[in-house]
Amino acid sequence: MKLASYIHKGERSYGIPTADGMIDLRAHLGQQFADLKALLANNGLLLARELAQLQPTLSFDELTFLPVIEHPEKILCVGMNYAEKRKEFDQHNPAPTLFVRFADSQTGHDAPIVKPLHSSEFDYEGELAVIIGKAGEHIARADALSHVAGYSCYMDGSARDWQHSWFTAGKNWPQTGAFGPWMTTSDEIPDPQSLGIRTWLNGVMVQQDNTSSMIHDVAELIEYISTFTRLSPGDVIITGSPGGVGKKRNPPLFMHHGDQIEVEIDKIGHLSNVIVDAAQLHSAVA
Repeated sequence: MKLASYIHKGERSYGIPTADGMIDLRAHLGQQFADLKALLANNGLLLARELAQLQPTLSFDELTFLPVIEHPEKILCVGMNYAEKRKEFDQHNPAPTLFVRFADSQTGHDAPIVKPLHSSEFDYEGELAVIIGKAGEHIARADALSHVAGYSCYMDGSARDWQHSWFTAGKNWPQTGAFGPWMTTSDEIPDPQSLGIRTWLNGVMVQQDNTSSMIHDVAELIEYISTFTRLSPGDVIITGSPGGVGKKRNPPLFMHHGDQIEVEIDKIGHLSNVIVDAAQLHSAVA
């Protein structure tokens, strides 16, 4: 089953995307669960599955997609987690590299990604996102995947010229991280370490790998992270980007106004966004 968050006629909602449109779950479950995060936190997946055979009532062209989880308590990002990426950046530290993203730095599928006003090195990073469904701390690796509600695509945009001594400043400009278009529930992905992942910039493939190339797999990351912080339903772990990023190309390849960036992951979906320069966005609003 797939689950998405969106706006319809000015109202935030969530539902099940199908080949023929969206089954609007909020119309049926909204009194119990205000949003997708609440549905996960209150064991609503079984109720959602009971409605998965309904006929869709909304077409995609009347929806504005939101980040799959619009307001996670935590967005924990993993850096340098693919072998080729580590080679590009000459990284050798064996421990997971972690940093945070803030919820207000996200945007949804088919929405503008905003190139920061003060960055001339806005880079792409296609990644697998893990959405937590069951709370826990000190989670054993053998039990870790049972805490996962599902998986999604993420475009973890990076202002490289703001990653001075660490990553946080380069990762938290508004609307620089695209999350979607939806999540695929974990029952459809029993092994998250066997998924092809691809990124295109203006129709040219710039990243291609498989999640089997992760240095620290999803279960290990959940075990490690839950050692120092309690994971809650709706929390998101972004698991790292393959090699091929623009910063390490010769010449470097960065994103600019009007560019299209796409991330596709097997069994999950295809995330697509257009880059909008912050200066032009601000002048249009003014």
